[in-house]
Amino acid sequence: MAVSFCGKRLLLTRTNLFANPRRHGYIVLVPEIGEDLPEKNPLSNLHGLPEFNNVTIEKCVGAIGQQAIAAEKSVRAIEERLEQVAAGTGPPVSDVIKDIILPLEATGAPLETTWGIAKTLYLGNSSRMPTKSYLTIHERARGARRSKFNSVPIYRTLKGALEDAAKKQELTGEERRLLQKYVLEAKLSGIEVDGSSKLELNEILERLAQERTRFAGKRDMAVKKYQQVIGDPALMKEFPPTLLQSLATDPSQAMKGPWKITLQPAVAERFLEYCGDRTHRWNLWQADTRKCSIHTDKSLENSTHLESIRALRKRQAKLLGYESYVHMSMETKMASSVEAVSNALDELHRYAKPAADGELGTLERFAGEHGFRGPLDIYDVPYWKRRHLATVHQFDQEALKDYFPLPRVLTGLFQLAEQLFGVRIVERVGVDVWHEDVRFYDVLETGPDAPSEPIAGFYTDFYSREDEKLAVADNAGWMVGIGSRSAGTASQPLAALICNFPAPLYGKPSLLTLDDVQTLFNRFGKALQHLLTTCRYSDVAGLSNVEWDAVEVSGHVLTHLLHDSATIRAISAHYTNEDPLPEPCVEAIQRRRTHLAGYRLCRELYLANLDLQLHLTSDYWLDVMKKLYPQYHQFPLDRKDAHPCSLVPIASGEWGAAYYSHLWSRMIAADVYSAFAEAKEPAARQEVGRRFRDTFLALGGGCHPSEVFRRFRGRDPSPTALLQTLGIYKPLVGGGSGGGATTHQKAAGKEEQQH
Repeated sequence: MAVSFCGKRLLLTRTNLFANPRRHGYIVLVPEIGEDLPEKNPLSNLHGLPEFNNVTIEKCVGAIGQQAIAAEKSVRAIEERLEQVAAGTGPPVSDVIKDIILPLEATGAPLETTWGIAKTLYLGNSSRMPTKSYLTIHERARGARRSKFNSVPIYRTLKGALEDAAKKQELTGEERRLLQKYVLEAKLSGIEVDGSSKLELNEILERLAQERTRFAGKRDMAVKKYQQVIGDPALMKEFPPTLLQSLATDPSQAMKGPWKITLQPAVAERFLEYCGDRTHRWNLWQADTRKCSIHTDKSLENSTHLESIRALRKRQAKLLGYESYVHMSMETKMASSVEAVSNALDELHRYAKPAADGELGTLERFAGEHGFRGPLDIYDVPYWKRRHLATVHQFDQEALKDYFPLPRVLTGLFQLAEQLFGVRIVERVGVDVWHEDVRFYDVLETGPDAPSEPIAGFYTDFYSREDEKLAVADNAGWMVGIGSRSAGTASQPLAALICNFPAPLYGKPSLLTLDDVQTLFNRFGKALQHLLTTCRYSDVAGLSNVEWDAVEVSGHVLTHLLHDSATIRAISAHYTNEDPLPEPCVEAIQRRRTHLAGYRLCRELYLANLDLQLHLTSDYWLDVMKKLYPQYHQFPLDRKDAHPCSLVPIASGEWGAAYYSHLWSRMIAADVYSAFAEAKEPAARQEVGRRFRDTFLALGGGCHPSEVFRRFRGRDPSPTALLQTLGIYKPLVGGGSGGGATTHQKAAGKEEQQH
């Protein structure tokens, strides 16, 4: 993951437990229990894989305790030696890599592996790793990992080594990135702040953690407080059976009801898509946008906490020497500057807004033709968007499932990886796993001179299990890095892909929606970056140390490749008779990506800019929202809309002053994918795939993503490719209807040449 900055204490929910933890200048110790002898530690067997059959909570807690102590002792030993050098009583440090980095790597790698095992069990089988037990392991490991980034002697030595290396050019690019990570982590943790400012910074971090926790807690309470029970089947007639079953108070009576509607994001979004009654849509939407505001339960208002969080973050940034919290955030981003982000977002908005205007005009005409009276409002769009997509573009997500059985999709995905990236993925049987549904795969090189031994491995755990897994529809899959590549410890990458797909039932294989398939491709792309890294040091291998706004690129590239017609055909066939997916369905899948793309992009741009402005200015949040909202929305702002008061990712999650990163990653990925699209012949496409492997998949956090992109594409990135991928067109003079209308021309040609 990207280098983190201080002041962000992790809010422990299943959706964000696995973001990089934030570092502070203290370590929280917990009681150590479990086995004392290393040979009884359930880390690995003779083949280097975890013995999941023998893993217990006690063994995991005991192992993490021993390894945390070893890591902290290693830091102290290095500190003592450096202090002796400074006092002139010890031998000089001749090589910071050999004398500092490798010893820290040797003690840190086992800790990371045990932590990864615990994460995997927590997500894959929570009955064996309950939340409370995992939090014990998580906090202990987090504290131990912080210690090496909060050491003053290590910081000063590595900072000096970096300065010397700049003059002598003795370090490799990967080694410079490694030392830069240590120095930046320490700096953003406040290591250069002292005296009264240090005390103030520590107080701010504590208060910030409290405010963020309160914000998230109130939002969760507000979500749980709202419940609407619907007993009239007529209101639910358009809902698909699987959705009815998930909403029914009694799943065995899914078609009869009653059904419970909540403000859980996945439920609310699907309800707005399928509910044909406008009054019910409005009721849910207004409850969703007003939660945590003064217009509902005042005890759950978050306005006060939001303003406190903004003020504390601003002061934190000032103490660390930055103009604003956003400027501090740029230290860990590919974009590098506020101006670069603003320019890219403005360029996207220049095309997205007129496209959205045209798209909504088309949608409103369609709704009128099908019985709707009056202008559309924002809560009408999801419903009519779905109907327009199904009627005009023949896209039916439920019907398509029969053509995407998981075994077929997985085989096609592995074949794609072999064709483009030169790796062969082979299942290995007889491996210890945490559930009978789990499979293990070796990753091997292809080619005549390829070694026979695997270069990496990964587990898959795809099926939902209500008693063991948390079903989170808006984050339906995880890639967990269990072990990272490290030349110093001779360890190979190991990962786990964990999803919540429907299990095989009554002789049917697991049938995936297109959203499920996209989740699988996306997580597999992230796994490839973890598994195929060539970095020598675990702190920069794979996704480690990748800037926040580039960490999702590989996943998005695989999602783009999914939408190639050849890929769609390769991964699809009817589960009963192997009939190919009809060509109109292939076209419908491709059209879905561009459907109302301008409208969706405007909403993303709004959230990205809202986040930036909340952390750049001191204006009251309501004033910021009122100023920005009309610039990106075609509908008037409801006077009681208070959606910033429930934006957990921005206010209390890990994406404050970084929310634009999601869109930036998509922009970079679209530009990367355009190289694949330009390669028409199989040989040319394979060459692009190899180049992608040698750059994005191999270099990981050992090379700045801007340089990685230049090595792959030969130039700097441009927003043009994302606009083309979304089918967003440049309006001609006099307006247009957007979304592929004939009155628009592609944002390519002359403008692309200018980029």
